[in-house]
Amino acid sequence: MFDIKISQEIKEACPAFAGAAVYAKVKNSVHSEGLWKEIEFFAQGLISTTKMEDIKLQPAIAATREAYKRCGKDPGRYRPSAEALRRRLMRGIPLYQIDTLVDLINLVSLCTGYSIGGFDADKIQGSSLVLGIGKKDEPFEGIGRGVLNIQGLPVYRDSVGGIGTPTSDNERTKMDVNTTHILALINGYSGKIGLDEAAQMTHRLLQSYAGSEDSEIFFYG
Repeated sequence: MFDIKISQEIKEACPAFAGAAVYAKVKNSVHSEGLWKEIEFFAQGLISTTKMEDIKLQPAIAATREAYKRCGKDPGRYRPSAEALRRRLMRGIPLYQIDTLVDLINLVSLCTGYSIGGFDADKIQGSSLVLGIGKKDEPFEGIGRGVLNIQGLPVYRDSVGGIGTPTSDNERTKMDVNTTHILALINGYSGKIGLDEAAQMTHRLLQSYAGSEDSEIFFYG
């Protein structure tokens, strides 16, 4: 298990922050038909009941956007992942399929509005993580995005460097079909309300579609 700490700079910029972590032994797969039925059901509901301009008003998304501003980043240029996923669906672009673990985390993020980091726990260096704010020219290779300017973004760092921001996680610790241990970090910039529900949803989906064992949920911040 990992010790997760919140830096003083995050505490000052985002005093309401609270986090939930889900750690589990899993078996990943290329595709899960049952999971995709849940994704498609949610997507249909979102498209039929939501307007594009309402997405940034969803409480968890609005709080993450505000956190970006307080940390020094423009949320209009660097969107939190939950917002980006919802906007993608609203534009009529199908959600990309990666693998079961990634797709599962995307579903929780879509449903709850939380930007969630999903990591291959065995690729994380050291036994602790610290949530801080990205620095100028800090190296970070976003998944599928190349070098990402994380200055002013909230960022989790292991003993080597940054592994995850609400906009993108790092190639170095990304999950793939060979992942056997997942660490999911749910970022509650709006506070504790809703965190437990999001963690329990993640736990349920991991059990249903990734055969999770030894699953643990813990809270921090």
